[in-house]
Amino acid sequence: MSDAITAEGLVKRYGEVTALDGLSFTVPRGTVLALLGPNGAGKTTTVRVLTTLLRPDGGRATVAGYDVVGDARRLRSSIGLSGQYAAVDEHLTGAENLEMIGRLYHLGARRSKARARELLERFDLTDAADRPVKGYSGGMRRRVDLAGALVADPPVLFLDEPTTGLDPRARAALWDTISELVAAGSTLLLTTQYMEEADHLADQIMVVDHGRAIARGTADELKDQVGGSRIELTVTDAAELETARQALARFAAGAVR
Repeated sequence: MSDAITAEGLVKRYGEVTALDGLSFTVPRGTVLALLGPNGAGKTTTVRVLTTLLRPDGGRATVAGYDVVGDARRLRSSIGLSGQYAAVDEHLTGAENLEMIGRLYHLGARRSKARARELLERFDLTDAADRPVKGYSGGMRRRVDLAGALVADPPVLFLDEPTTGLDPRARAALWDTISELVAAGSTLLLTTQYMEEADHLADQIMVVDHGRAIARGTADELKDQVGGSRIELTVTDAAELETARQALARFAAGAVR
């Protein structure tokens, strides 16, 4: 299986701040890699470099076989991107938003319109297709934005914290949609702050902090690295502390503190 994404020693600086500090990784075709980490870890900067929106200060990367610097123009036709904030025009309808993206991809008027209707049906937005997006819920806007990333049917997708700000029901619905895309053969790089989300969607998880990869593996492998369960017990009478300690000692893997 060849790699859809490769990054070798990526470096990106903003003045004295180093956002990416020699980041390297690969994503095999047809798999999902989740970049997991807190705000400021370098996740969004990584996505921007790989989608040609930022030029790296060091290192190199390829996506779908194209160099992100030398082949940037050709690369853009092979990727789809959904950023942290839904990139939709509130004054256009859902259908018009997707048709506009199709025209920007040079699909032509007829194909753009047909593709928009296909995606609106796929994302369960047919009933709202001809309503202005300003009346959509947050979850509906997210679905339109994700549909926009699929207009050109790209082989590689980048989703930057796609469920941030969504309620649990909308998040679950979007997870189902993303899972369907992956099952159809898409390669996906996903950024998230939620371990649960990475666990649910990703084949591999890479934990990043301060622009560096600090751990990588499956969800189960990462969980094994950080230990097991912990129980915290509060007693109402301090005189019973020793009794509680003795009772718990039978089940504890180590000393009870």
